[in-house]
Amino acid sequence: MTRTQYFVAASIDGFIADADGGLQWLFQFNDVEGVEAHYKNFLAGVGALAMGAATYEFILGEGLKEWPYVGIPTWVFTHRALPGFPGADIRFTTDDVGAVHEEMVRAAAGKHIWLVGGGNLVAQFARRGLLDEIWLGVIPVVLGAGAPLLPAALPGLLELTTVTRFPRGMIELRYTVPAAR
Repeated sequence: MTRTQYFVAASIDGFIADADGGLQWLFQFNDVEGVEAHYKNFLAGVGALAMGAATYEFILGEGLKEWPYVGIPTWVFTHRALPGFPGADIRFTTDDVGAVHEEMVRAAAGKHIWLVGGGNLVAQFARRGLLDEIWLGVIPVVLGAGAPLLPAALPGLLELTTVTRFPRGMIELRYTVPAAR
């Protein structure tokens, strides 16, 4: 069954980007043992992506020569014109997440949907009861301000299903979101 997953890293105080929208605080942990293999294992189960315009622009700004999600259909939710990325299956949409979700499920073909980046987009999925899991990497830094993890309330209690420990004080908490559909 396709699940809609928010795979994300946040500071201890709940921010996914610093006050300037930067991620240098996070990138310093890219070389932590086990993190890359864990990410690749997660990505192998992903059949479709959703991201907001700011996340897409951040990826474009990284100056990558190749789209990092080759072969995975990607929906970019935006209200402005954005450039495509050569060789990528990117579908720009202004539609509501609820209207696009079933199309994403079909495209995922039994794999999962990854909500990449921005908490505001994830909040839209959550408000419509379309968020199934949160994979939260907790990074041992305190930012004090920035982009919040998830600016929306979720119904009921989250169920903690897995805790993964990494070196240098990193952990990942995997939660199931109660069904609100």
